[in-house]
Order: sequence, then structure tokens, then C-alpha cells
Amino acid sequence: MVRTKRMVLSVFAFVMLISMVLSGCGSSSKDNNDSASKAGNTVTLKMIESLTSPERTEVLKKMLAEFEQQNPGIKVELISPPLQNADTKIATMLAAKEDLDVLEVRDITAKQFVTNQFIEDLKSYTSKWENYKTLNDSAKMSANYINNTPYYIPYGLYQKILFYRKDWFDAKGMTPPATWQEVYEKGKALTDPAQNRYGYAYRGGAGGDNFTLMITQAFNADQINPDDSMFLKDGKTIFSTPESKQAMDLFTKIYQEASPKDSTNWAFSETVESFVSGVTAMLINDPDVIAVTKEKMKEGTWATAPIPLGPTGKAPRFVGAAGWGMTSYSKHKEEAWKLIEFLSNPDQNLVFAKAVGLIPIHTTAADDEFFKKGAYQPFIEMNSKPDAYLMMRDATDYQGYGESKKIAVEDNQALILKQRSIDDVLKNWDKYWTDQKANQKK
Repeated sequence: MVRTKRMVLSVFAFVMLISMVLSGCGSSSKDNNDSASKAGNTVTLKMIESLTSPERTEVLKKMLAEFEQQNPGIKVELISPPLQNADTKIATMLAAKEDLDVLEVRDITAKQFVTNQFIEDLKSYTSKWENYKTLNDSAKMSANYINNTPYYIPYGLYQKILFYRKDWFDAKGMTPPATWQEVYEKGKALTDPAQNRYGYAYRGGAGGDNFTLMITQAFNADQINPDDSMFLKDGKTIFSTPESKQAMDLFTKIYQEASPKDSTNWAFSETVESFVSGVTAMLINDPDVIAVTKEKMKEGTWATAPIPLGPTGKAPRFVGAAGWGMTSYSKHKEEAWKLIEFLSNPDQNLVFAKAVGLIPIHTTAADDEFFKKGAYQPFIEMNSKPDAYLMMRDATDYQGYGESKKIAVEDNQALILKQRSIDDVLKNWDKYWTDQKANQKK
């Protein structure tokens, strides 16, 4: 199973360090790119992936074999480093300008790669690509996140949904929660510590910041600046409002009254295990969890639903992405684009998305029965309701983004353990992001 979670801070810091040291040293993206394959010579493209797993690598190899069959003048050498240090290896290779043509670019690495001119502006290619027009809005936003320019083509999208125990809900005559208030109420109704059953898989450990942010932004949805989602349209931070206090009060109650007490330190694995093993009734997570639930749970015992809405019937919808880009110094750019184009076409993207557990990038996928029904259907539903599920840009451009995640987890743990007050925590987050905005303007 491929898990697309945020890179450990120390690894990401290393990526940034390499990028800053070598800033401006990348070769020009305008190098000559004669097509050796057209001249009758065999071209070997070197391609590296980041979010590796044995299963995913096998899927990629099959796709690459089909590409080579269709393009007999091109061979592809796939490099698959271990997941835990893959982004560091990619950054090192780029900094040294090692022989590399196609690479996996993630939403958390794209800016540094672009800043240092490590990867190619793909606009001249996408402008002629007939399938570019069928990319869905989320895929286009991800591809054009840096300077409104496409530097990579996503191979799939990561967006959270609600997993719930359908059998437990049915037994109580309840429907899945539509709002955060219902997450609390229905989670509390399903909680029975004597049976080791709890309503919600609270994530208080690593990655838990995503959920305090999710509920805070849902309560402020109408006021948020969608292009700068830590801030309101009036320029204040999202943590400065009465609605944020209401959100954090509710989220604390979800922990105290509907979650296992040891979930203060739960991260990805613990929350997923609690759901599939029958300890918790609700889990909010990414689509890669679908494969685990299918493997470990009986059909009919679980289902999925859209993410919870805030009091105004809206919720921000953040989309994570990774995809294929081209090195700026590749000597075989025409062939490299041909590979990216192949991997990104609607048919191949469906193969990859289904095999790996991702949201596909083309609008045409909505017509595929695999995504129209069952566990993936909520993704299609949310994408079809942009007025309720609002597209927002994450705050990854800020220098202190990574550190803010660590601070949020620590503060929230202190809050639910009653070591700090909601007012104190929100004041700390408000000051942090106010300072980030001021530093960015300098």
C-alpha cells in the first residue's frame, strides 16, 4: 500500500537545504533537445519514483513495458529508492545534475525544485496535449500551483473522506454524519467503553494537525481566503475568530467523549488499525485506506461519505497531489514528455489510480463504474459540489509551514490533556501565522 503522508521534517529540511545552497545553479530549461529516437537511435530515459512500494513499482513496470512496446526507440530505466529516503535521494541527484529525465514531483517538493530550476516548465507541451482539457479542476490546480505554470502532471489526487462502520450505524438506525456536530453526537452515541467501542478515531499524534485545521477551517469556511487558507479575506488569521474557538471546543469534546483515551498519540497506522479492528466507528483519511478496509473488513460492514461540513454547510477541500515531471537538464526532453504524456492519458491514469488507490485526474473518470459507486463515490460527489466543498490552497509556500505542523500537534495534545486552554492555544497559532505573513512580506 502506498501511503502519501507528509515527509518527516528532517528529510524535508534536507531537501530545502540542498535547494537553498544550490539556488540558481540549475541548467537552463531551454537546452537543445534533438530527438534521438526519431533519428533511429535508441534512447534510454532514466526515471525515478518517490512514494515507492513493491506493489506500486510492479504496476509502474507493467505500464513502462507497454510504453516501450508502443515506442520501440525508447527504453526506460526505473529507479525505485526506499520510501523513507526517496525525496532526499531525488534532491541529491538533481543538485548534482545526475543523469535523470523523468521524476516524481510531490506537492511538498515542487516549489524547491522550481526555485532552483531543477525541473522543466511544461507549458509548451501541455498547450499541445489534447488530454490536458479533460484534467479535472483539482488536477489542474495542483499542476499549476507554482507561478500558475505546470511543472508536473499529477498521476492521482489525495483527498480525505469519512470512513464509517455501516453495520454499527445501521444497528442504531443512524445515517453517516454530514457535519462536525453530527460527528460528535453520533460518535458519542456509538461509544461504549465497556465493549471497547468508540465513535471516532482521534489522531492526536503525527499528522493530527491536519484535523484540527480541518475543523477550524470548516467553521470559518465563508470567511477564508481560498488562495491563502491560513488567513481570512480581511487579512486576519483563521485562528482569530469566535468560530475557531467553537470548532476547537467541539473537537476537544469529540476526543473526550467519543474517542479512545490513548488516541492522544495516535498517528496514521493507529487510527486505521482502530477502525479496521472494530474499535472505532469513524475515521477520516485518504483514499489509500480503501485498499486496507477491503482487505481486512467484511463487505457491508463499512462505507464512506464526504468530509464533515461546518455550521454554514461548507467545508474546505484540500487536495494533495504528486505526479511526473521532467528535469530541466534532460538531454531527451521530447522523449521524456512522450513518457509523461503516456502515463497521464485517461486510460493509463485509470489503471494506475485503481491499482494504487488514488482519485484519477481526468473528468472522464466520473463515468467509470469503479468510481461512480462504492467507496470512491464520495470523491466524485464532493468534486461535483464546489459551492459546499470549497477548493483551498494549502500553506506550503510559507517557510514555517513544516514547523507549524509540529507546533499544532504539541499544542493540541496539551489542550486535550487539559494542560492548556483553547484561548491560549488559538492565541499561539494566531501569533505564529501573523509572524509568518510578516516575514514573507520582508
